[in-house]
Amino acid sequence: MKSQRPIHLIIITGMSGAGKTVAIQSLEDLGYFCVDNMPSSLIPKFVELIIHSGGKINKIALVIDLRGREFFETLFESLASLEKSEMIKYEIIFLEADDNILVRRYKETRRRHPLSSEGSPIEGIATERKLLEDLKGKADQIINTGILKPNELKERMISKYSGERKNSLSINIMSFGFKYGVPIDADLVFDVRFLPNPHYVESLRPKTGLDISVKDYVMGWEETNEFLLKLTDLLKFLIPNYQKEGKSNLVIGIGCTGGKHRSVAISEYIVNNLQVEWDVSIKHRDISKDHWQVQNG
Repeated sequence: MKSQRPIHLIIITGMSGAGKTVAIQSLEDLGYFCVDNMPSSLIPKFVELIIHSGGKINKIALVIDLRGREFFETLFESLASLEKSEMIKYEIIFLEADDNILVRRYKETRRRHPLSSEGSPIEGIATERKLLEDLKGKADQIINTGILKPNELKERMISKYSGERKNSLSINIMSFGFKYGVPIDADLVFDVRFLPNPHYVESLRPKTGLDISVKDYVMGWEETNEFLLKLTDLLKFLIPNYQKEGKSNLVIGIGCTGGKHRSVAISEYIVNNLQVEWDVSIKHRDISKDHWQVQNG
């Protein structure tokens, strides 16, 4: 029987308003199974269920929020039980920020601090900071988010935990036909209807941009090659900057009239060009639509 890899468990905790939501969303983008506001008493049972999943899940991130003094008794008991298991490797990330930063964040969001009885956040922050002293001392990593923008915290998390991933930004190339509408989830859209159309070549009309003859036709024009040179140069400029700003998923739409010929061939070219440096997937949304009709593809 194949041995199961140890499960990596990240516990995110710390001051309320210090950025735990941003941190766990970053890990979720990296493929971690994430649970927000997990009661500390349920951690051992939850981990046991994960262990018996047969290796389907081996990366977990939990956000543990302070909800009272009993929080610590159950949390430290739960952590002690995890330390006895050879199947679990856990670490604690503690997020904090200076009082003035936390107060400002609460005022901006108009949220009430969970430990503030009077509605003023400063009292709750002081109480929480005192209660969290022992847990902070047990943390493997302490991050002061007061000096970080949300995208900088996300970039820091991704940089540390991305592991074997070639790049933390997932790029999705989608060919489509304008006659069926622009993809609503596209971040960038490029219109290739200005290129010579294989639809008007009778032998190419029933084929698609996946066929060599259609690809050769589309790529055989000077304007196509000039466009691709400029487009790939633009994308290689844009992608690192999107990643720098913390974007985890980028959808690039390539459209022609019917989504069958030009957009497909161009999309295939872009994927082959970008996948050397990034994780790139492709989808031809409209390649099979109305294949029985004479259409402007």
